[in-house]
Amino acid sequence: MAKNTQQPSTTQLVQGLGLLDATTLIMGSMIGSGVFIVAADISRQVGSPGVMMMTWVVTALMCMAGALSYGELAASMPHAGGQYVYLREAFGPLSGFLYGWTLVSVIQTGTIAAVGVAFAKFANVFFPWISPTNELLPYLTSQRLVAIGLILLLTWVNTRGIRAGAMVQNVFTFAKTSALLGLIIAAFTVGRNPQAITANFTNFWGNAGWNYETFRLAGVAMVGSLFSADSWNNVTFTAGETRNPKRNLPLSLVIGVGAVSLLYLACNYGYLLVLTFDGIKNAPQDRVGTAAASAIFGEAGVSFMAAAIMISTAGCVNGLILSCARVLYAMSKDNLFFATASQLDSKTAAPVNALWMQCAWACALTLSGSYGDLLDYVIFANLLFYILTISAVMVLRTTQPNLERPYKTFGYPVLPLFYIVCASFIEVMLLMYKPNYTWPGLGLVLLGIPIYYLWKRGQNATA
Repeated sequence: MAKNTQQPSTTQLVQGLGLLDATTLIMGSMIGSGVFIVAADISRQVGSPGVMMMTWVVTALMCMAGALSYGELAASMPHAGGQYVYLREAFGPLSGFLYGWTLVSVIQTGTIAAVGVAFAKFANVFFPWISPTNELLPYLTSQRLVAIGLILLLTWVNTRGIRAGAMVQNVFTFAKTSALLGLIIAAFTVGRNPQAITANFTNFWGNAGWNYETFRLAGVAMVGSLFSADSWNNVTFTAGETRNPKRNLPLSLVIGVGAVSLLYLACNYGYLLVLTFDGIKNAPQDRVGTAAASAIFGEAGVSFMAAAIMISTAGCVNGLILSCARVLYAMSKDNLFFATASQLDSKTAAPVNALWMQCAWACALTLSGSYGDLLDYVIFANLLFYILTISAVMVLRTTQPNLERPYKTFGYPVLPLFYIVCASFIEVMLLMYKPNYTWPGLGLVLLGIPIYYLWKRGQNATA
């Protein structure tokens, strides 16, 4: 494994992202396909409207606690790579490497693949040819082909520079937010279904009680809601390209996460106003958003909502592609990834090689498994590093007390501890009740340990 020996480039990352861009990057990365799909699976697992809504409330609280905590780290260390840098500074280079390794192998590329598949799933509404059963080659269905095509296209867009990626992100985010808000308003007004309202709210909690079984069901089911609200931390990866990052990063985290959390709560409550709980559980292909639009607007609503969700998922993929490559860039700068990943294009100042490396692995993951499999892998590994990163707020308060902190975590230490406790409980539940997916996810994280030492040994041998 060769040492990073390329000549330093005169090209630097361009600070092209303002507060609006950073906020739309957060919102666009968070709002993908999940909010329109996962309510079906959550409902089947928890068995009552009340517990279904509880999963979204707890998810919103966890995300806001996480955003408020990350704000301190982002303002203190506004460098490209974000979360990778925070872990490196708090726990050493091995922890940073393990995060970058897992980000590339599972977290970000797995999410890109999963959301790309969701894009193709909704494209099936318009083009029946795009189907999971239409096999073109071994492992390559028409659905996976479309997902890979989307990933390739948006990777190319982002090679044109940070402003090109940001402009595409802004358009997608405004379009998808408008569509989601439109569905919510319609559900609360013209779409109210008296039969669904009576059925859902008369026995809102069903047979659920405030006991271990209820919390266990909710904890396992939160895989779906956490996946839907994931990637709120991605804006930290682009800190090196954000103007006035000490102000704009914490502010964008609070605004973006807060806005999406409110939208998600309102959307799922809207589903309960329009569809019976059985209708949510048994939505065709789990497309709850489309089922709700159909109930409100008829067939025209189905087509409109499918198109809106395609825009939403495309915007999510774009945001993920834009941000993750910056972690590979930062790791390469630290000699912990291939040397070429830190090279910037002389014209666009984009980490082009990092973008295409990320693209290649995301496409491979698209061929490897279903949306649900990737979802489970992503959430377990990601929660593990969220716990460590939020712990870093407290660690760095002790180990680096003189570090400049333009913003300090609101509610410290209660809010960070709230997140850590909730996320740890969910991790334990996943290990116990979804071992087929979560143990392999943990294994992938641990596999990074020997890879790290082999990589370092290779560097020392060529030094």
